[in-house]
Amino acid sequence: MNHPTGDTPDIGPLLRTLRARTGLSQEALALRAGVSVRALADLERGRTRGPQRHTVAALVEALALDAADAEALERAAALGRPRPRPAPTAHTASAAPPASAELRLPPDLPDFTAREEALACLRAVADDAGAAGPAVVLVTGQPGLGKTAFAVRAAHGLAEGFPDGRFAVDLRGTQPDPAEPYEVMRRVLCALGVGESAVPHGRESRATLFQATVAERRMLLVLDNAANEAQVRPLLPASGRALTLVTSRSALAGLVGVRRIALDVLRREESVALLSRTIGAARVAAEPQAARDLSDLCGQLPLAVRIAAQRLAARPGERLARLVSQLSDEESRLDALRAGDLEVRATFALSYQQLAPTARRLLRRATLADGVDFSPQTAALLAGCTLRQARRTAEELADGGLLQPDPAAERYRFHDLLRLFAAERLTEDDPTELAGVRKRAVRWTLARARSAALHFDAERPPTGDPCPATAPRDAGEARGWLESERAQWTGALRQALGNGDHQEVLDTVEAMHWFSDRTQHWEQWADVFRCSVAAAQALGSARDEALHLNYLAWSCNLCVHDYPAGLAAAREALTAARRSGDLLQAGWAYGYGAGALHRLGRAGEAVAWLKDAAACHRESTAPQSRLAELTTLNAMGAHLRTMGQPEEALAIHEESARLCRTGIPGQSEDVLGLFRVHALYHLGLDHSALNRWERAEQLLRQALEGFESADMTAWSEPARLDLAVALRRLGRKTEARTALEAAHRGLTRQNHPRRSEAERELAVPADA
Repeated sequence: MNHPTGDTPDIGPLLRTLRARTGLSQEALALRAGVSVRALADLERGRTRGPQRHTVAALVEALALDAADAEALERAAALGRPRPRPAPTAHTASAAPPASAELRLPPDLPDFTAREEALACLRAVADDAGAAGPAVVLVTGQPGLGKTAFAVRAAHGLAEGFPDGRFAVDLRGTQPDPAEPYEVMRRVLCALGVGESAVPHGRESRATLFQATVAERRMLLVLDNAANEAQVRPLLPASGRALTLVTSRSALAGLVGVRRIALDVLRREESVALLSRTIGAARVAAEPQAARDLSDLCGQLPLAVRIAAQRLAARPGERLARLVSQLSDEESRLDALRAGDLEVRATFALSYQQLAPTARRLLRRATLADGVDFSPQTAALLAGCTLRQARRTAEELADGGLLQPDPAAERYRFHDLLRLFAAERLTEDDPTELAGVRKRAVRWTLARARSAALHFDAERPPTGDPCPATAPRDAGEARGWLESERAQWTGALRQALGNGDHQEVLDTVEAMHWFSDRTQHWEQWADVFRCSVAAAQALGSARDEALHLNYLAWSCNLCVHDYPAGLAAAREALTAARRSGDLLQAGWAYGYGAGALHRLGRAGEAVAWLKDAAACHRESTAPQSRLAELTTLNAMGAHLRTMGQPEEALAIHEESARLCRTGIPGQSEDVLGLFRVHALYHLGLDHSALNRWERAEQLLRQALEGFESADMTAWSEPARLDLAVALRRLGRKTEARTALEAAHRGLTRQNHPRRSEAERELAVPADA
């Protein structure tokens, strides 16, 4: 298709012809070229006449044009692109002078890295600018993410599409004296060619002239570092084809009709790429792990990575590992992240200084929270404010980029470096007041934890919650709180132990007893019970020491799978139980010791310990002894089954099930129900060992349903695996595969030792 130079058609008819020749619809061509359907439709209808070169190149590739057609399409586009022209206004007829130096775009960073997806999004917006009015893009994110560098890179990339001017204004939003919007209007008007004397003094008149002048320009305006909506709104064009890029640390949620791009930290490989571009690929290749560690210690924050890179660039002989070693010390990390006038601490300080006193206090005291995130309730306790104030302030801090909100739950977290910065500011608090706040927070948290845990105790009602209005109303809400605040209440336990509040530690951990059974996959239980053992020893209570050493043995065996530690704790518990004359705890110690011995492959010793456990429980007059004896029977049967004696195991577990059905005086139906489910599970395993697969399948399915109803995932996932094996033996391969895949997912989440067994079962061919 030839188009002589003197006869170049408009781009609309030409593009329609080229598209029709390929047989592509507008939607199909838009998808191939990576442009919006609306932008393509506007081109073909003549509403847009001068697409940018990168858009034309994408169309050429999508249409597979030859050189002649490609040249014709570009020539048609070039004719439609606007040319720089004088600004026709009522006040001046002179041509617009070049932008003053203060409004010129800053130079692009040669080592700018990543952000491809965000840049592509911005290019699409630029293509549409003018089709439905001026376009505004708001770029937000926490301090140090490189918002200004991103906007500058984008502006340089889009410059040729905006021939009437490309300007950048620092709005100084983080400074004590942010730029006044009407003064910014004056500077932009002068840069567009309006004489200084022709700029009205009145705000309304100046705004009218600004809007009229900008409406006639195909211009790009970067408004960097905006403080708030009130500063930005007057500067946004109301009509025309301008593109405005606004950057701000704040979310500026009050701005409507803007396209938002929220920048995040880099991916690790992007941080390493930035490092490589600055100090050279050879140095990074020589120490690849150090480069990855360095980016991790910088929290993948572009500013921090750039500062680290600049430090290394200034010392070409220094090893990356040396800087990694310096950054590994949290107390001096922010000191090390400094290169000339670039400093992470100073960047954070700009935002911190703008905060109200209440927001500053909440930000720095929230660093005292345990774990990776915290709730408004924890923030309120630490900041000494109401829950409502904490919620409002946390949202303000999130909008300002100083906290990262959870996308699904009402929880917040710090970027690692911001946490270090905020923690440094704790020196602003009175030490005595801060100590008092922490003690009150510990007491409140442990009281809530005790009350929540008692929702799972059939013998004691939940009482003593410090705030009944927000207390969990049922077991589901209680588990939700205990799960989400796990780091807080375990941290509070450690603090209470350190403060000498030993009885409070014991009371809290004792309340957790039944709840721990339902969350056996939590590795934290070993730490929890070490705290309670230490508290019992500090109080000199041999009975409590035996009890909590038994809990510790349980957690070592079943939660962290450290069987030597489980055996050691059981031996200590037995010694303490004998010292206090407690037959019940002596029996439990024998039982937990047997569990550890069995897992260590010492089956004969395990059976002997179980016999001693049963003897202690039969002799004991404690009300809980019958349940303990029931547990021992189940364990005894399990040991016999693994020793190749399934018939003997079956007889024991049938007796156990009978006792559960008959009932035990003084025990609730809820408690007996849990023991009944365990008996069903063991019976199912016994029948599996005897190759009685139909009966095994029935029992295992009942047990699985019981565990799931009780929300006991540590038991339900192994039961699901055993059920899958039974289904496979029965030839029900599709059901077996589904159950196997679900069991593997659950066991993997729990880091359960049987996950490898599930993997082996999954590897078995479907037709085997």
